[in-house]
Amino acid sequence: MTAVVTGLGVAAPNGLGTEDYWKNTLAGVSGIGPVKRFDAAGYPVRLAGEVPGFQAADHLPNRLLPQTDHMTRLALVAADWALADADVDPAAWPEYDMGVVTASSSGGFEFGQGELQNLWSRGGQYVSAYQSFAWFYAVNTGQISIRNGMRGPAGVLVSDQAGGLDAVAQARRQVRKGGRLVLSGGVDGSVCPWGWVAQIAARRMSECDDPARAYRPFAADATGHVTGEGGALLVVEDAASARARGVRVYGEIAGYCATFDPKPDTGRGPALERAIRTAIQDAHLTPDRIGVVFADAAGVPELDRIEARALVSVFGADGVPVTAPKTMTGRMLSGAASLDLAAALLALRDGVIPPTVNVLPDPAYQLDLVVDAPRESRFDAALVLARGYGGFNSAMVLTRGSD
Repeated sequence: MTAVVTGLGVAAPNGLGTEDYWKNTLAGVSGIGPVKRFDAAGYPVRLAGEVPGFQAADHLPNRLLPQTDHMTRLALVAADWALADADVDPAAWPEYDMGVVTASSSGGFEFGQGELQNLWSRGGQYVSAYQSFAWFYAVNTGQISIRNGMRGPAGVLVSDQAGGLDAVAQARRQVRKGGRLVLSGGVDGSVCPWGWVAQIAARRMSECDDPARAYRPFAADATGHVTGEGGALLVVEDAASARARGVRVYGEIAGYCATFDPKPDTGRGPALERAIRTAIQDAHLTPDRIGVVFADAAGVPELDRIEARALVSVFGADGVPVTAPKTMTGRMLSGAASLDLAAALLALRDGVIPPTVNVLPDPAYQLDLVVDAPRESRFDAALVLARGYGGFNSAMVLTRGSD
């Protein structure tokens, strides 16, 4: 069984909808700015990538609004768009032929914060943070599956920024085991006071107030990242099913690997390079066949050095074009990697590499970073990288596929 992508649904800070996002990304339009969803004046971090112009009532039935939060609403709409893009009418499909596998990271903070606020109005009724997070981790998958009558394989993966890749990899596994279609990816975010405090504690967020200078991966003056909200959901389908339906195929999920970094005191190095090499081998390719790398782009100098060293070791100095369009959206937690997957598939489709904006790359990294403007390039394979807090590493290879 070959897993291909036949539908995309995107909700991003620089574009609502796939084509709007892609147009703005190629134009270098950034969605990063001052936080609007709450008063961040008293916090050391005051910038975020927020999805603009989203009114849930314009897209969802009123009955769903009281029982969902902002991120779940975005996920439900992205799911609708992805299914429509794949020409899938769930009501016309056998319900056990359709599954849902999503990722979550810290989006549960917003739901948990709401529960704590409700606690005061419930006269002391107790809802633990763990209950809140457990509910949220399942809510995107559950709400999507219920809304669309999808009763096939389901699951939720939690591996921070790597989650979007890991979820799509799980969808690929389900298709290889005989599943027909899995809706997968991540739509996440935590632009709320509780989530803000938790992310600041990790000491990876930039405290710069200038949107053009706050998130500058692979630059000499990098000071951290900006957090974003949103992401992408993908329809992952068996290639034979896609052929039979006569639908467009964006590309094939050709290779994947996940690794975990060892403890710092073991004397062993980071495991990102192993993830890259194994994903390429899993795709039955060699490094010279990779036409572009969508970098994790942490924006933290130590982490940027680790990623750059891994890429130079695999591809050679300046050996492959590298891009990080997330400089226009912020790092979107588990939604970041699936949005990069969508961008990589669109890049394969159109023969163009989107730019990394607001970055003057440091030559010491020895990377061929695509900056300022798109680069026309016809290629057959793209590599997408993602890393999560605590040592998660994931790499996925996408190809044009045979369809």
